Amino acid sequence: MAAAAASPRFSALGARGNRGGRRPALSASGTAEPSGLRFPPPPRAEAWKIASAPGATRSKKASSQINSLPDSDDFFHEKVPTPMLDVIESPTNVKNLSTKELRQLADEIRLELSSVLRKAQKPLKASLAVIELTVAIHHVFHAPADKILWDVGEQAYAHKMLTGRRYLMNIMRQKDGLSGFTSRSESEYDPFGAGHGCSSISAGLGMAVARDMKGKRERILTVISNGTTMAGQVYEAMSNAGYLDSDMIVILNDSRHSLHPNVEEGPTTSINALSSTLSKLQSSKSFRKFREVAKGVTKKIGRGMHEWAAKVDEFARGMMGPPGSTLFEELGLYYIGPVNGHNIEDLVCVLQEVASLNSMGPVLIHVVTEENQGIERSQQSETGVDVGEGSSSFDSMASNYQPRTYSDCFVEALVRKAESDKDVVMVHGGAEVEPSFQLFREKFPDKFFDVGMAEQHAVTFSAGLSCGGLKPFCVIPSAFLQRAFDQVVHDVDRQRIPVRFVITSAGLVGSNGPVQCGAFDITFMSCLPNMIVMAPSDEDELVDMVETAAIVDDRPICFRYPRGAIVRTDKSLSQGIPIEIGKGRILAEGKDVALLGYGSMVQNCVKARSLLSKLGIEVTVADARFCKPLDIGLLRELCENHAFLVTVEEGSIGGFGSHVAQFIALDGRLDGRIKWRPIVLPDAYVEHTSPNEQLSLAGLTGHHIAATVLSLLGRTREALLLMC
Repeated sequence: MAAAAASPRFSALGARGNRGGRRPALSASGTAEPSGLRFPPPPRAEAWKIASAPGATRSKKASSQINSLPDSDDFFHEKVPTPMLDVIESPTNVKNLSTKELRQLADEIRLELSSVLRKAQKPLKASLAVIELTVAIHHVFHAPADKILWDVGEQAYAHKMLTGRRYLMNIMRQKDGLSGFTSRSESEYDPFGAGHGCSSISAGLGMAVARDMKGKRERILTVISNGTTMAGQVYEAMSNAGYLDSDMIVILNDSRHSLHPNVEEGPTTSINALSSTLSKLQSSKSFRKFREVAKGVTKKIGRGMHEWAAKVDEFARGMMGPPGSTLFEELGLYYIGPVNGHNIEDLVCVLQEVASLNSMGPVLIHVVTEENQGIERSQQSETGVDVGEGSSSFDSMASNYQPRTYSDCFVEALVRKAESDKDVVMVHGGAEVEPSFQLFREKFPDKFFDVGMAEQHAVTFSAGLSCGGLKPFCVIPSAFLQRAFDQVVHDVDRQRIPVRFVITSAGLVGSNGPVQCGAFDITFMSCLPNMIVMAPSDEDELVDMVETAAIVDDRPICFRYPRGAIVRTDKSLSQGIPIEIGKGRILAEGKDVALLGYGSMVQNCVKARSLLSKLGIEVTVADARFCKPLDIGLLRELCENHAFLVTVEEGSIGGFGSHVAQFIALDGRLDGRIKWRPIVLPDAYVEHTSPNEQLSLAGLTGHHIAATVLSLLGRTREALLLMC
């Protein structure tokens, strides 16, 4: 958008127009003055008070969460005093606080949230960076009437604390506890669920258009993170928002930690072109000159308006800049910024002015934050110890013992392969790079490509690398690969381009619940005509599958592995041995029942066999290794030698078991003596809890598999006793 087109909008800022006048601030009843601050009641009683307040709604899930609240003694153990936060029961209580009180509230949230996350050993930085912004948003806007959408779950923790969920934070991501993301079923203050990022602008625009069509007046506000600026959907949504010109506010939380890497870090830091553009614009002399001119223009508006308008104008970028100087203006959003994301006064000022605008269209407020903001102070308050340089966050805290994970094994195998094969490269797509992958990045910085939250690009980029003669291993978490399915189909599989897909976080993911559950990759990858689909059951097989994938050069291939510890083997790990495509193996033989496991579930089949052997049942355990192509010879052998066949997988309906059923049905095996039963993930989203509890809920533990076999044999009573 050219500078001339920006001027009318800028004038609207100065005139402080609104939709028939600014709405009055909501009542702050229940807010105590600082002199009358009270000590908080026990958390359980306080939560009931909030949930039963007039107009409050409470779902069955919320009731169970309240019943599972931690005891007050546990919650307040070594608790830093938070007198201001203790009187905040809902966003209503934030409305009439002074700037000084808002600062105090932000500081107290930072202290308590850092304590909660430290005890849970969860990352701090993204959560603490947006605290002042969150406080300012709830001071200015009127949730839940106004809709506040968060793009990333970790940035919504302070929002949860201010919206009646503070005393549930200690059981966040636990069974019957809070979700680690915003959730429509959890609170009326969460109008849209967050998880994979980059969806909030699209959803917010839809809400804005629906509001306009229904003649309503609520404000729509979305908060996006710097990481989501790598995803194409963000720009698709911005472009459409600029075209439709519906009133909505987009806040870009630009964390300097991620968008402004140190030069010396070189290729180890993920950064995109937009990040560079923002950095250059923030530091340009011409931009600073434009801001000073803008402040001068506002003096003509009137003395009574000057103080407020000048502050807003200070942040208005692009008003007098050259055409194309701001990407957001070209997309049709009126740009304001950069704003110091830790200055409450500036944030409130800008948000209040934008909230009062009359038919402004889409506005983007660029807020610059520091991910390490206040971490040292919160650590000192918690421990009483000064934290030295290099220990600036609790993110690095972990137990001394770290089990060897699937990712550890995969990266070590890929490093060995890259040392012997110069064409091997690694492409990573997804929200964050796992710590294990740093080994490959350090060894081969020129062969490691982190594209961030741009999974679609990661897939087609890998296809291009392959066409250029390289051997790309495209590493993407299962839940994020869903976004790139069209690219997998059209750009890779249809053209038989040999891209090696490494699908991480496959299956259940514990505390991340359904948001990042990798339930569907077996189904959607195995339906593709040219795709080879594998899954390792232990350390040796994973190493062998890396070698197998590296030598396949006539079609795409993929293998999946779950989070967590890998099954160790006694063999010395060296270079892998290629596996014959489509060949499984038998681990143990028996004459009564055949258990055919896929991937990590093979180990649970082994456990089930041990339980059943004590009951006199002889069980064969087979490791399929391949979902596509299936080992037809192995399947026929299992069907001929057993009366019962059970397939076990940590995936959704339509996956490995469905391929087995398709074959044995077409092969006529189901017409004879064989009885087949599948064990898959339930046709539902498994809620967050511990990994073991999730496996139990899904019926995939060794005990559950054994109970299924007993039921199949007609020994129902023994099956029930086994589960007791």
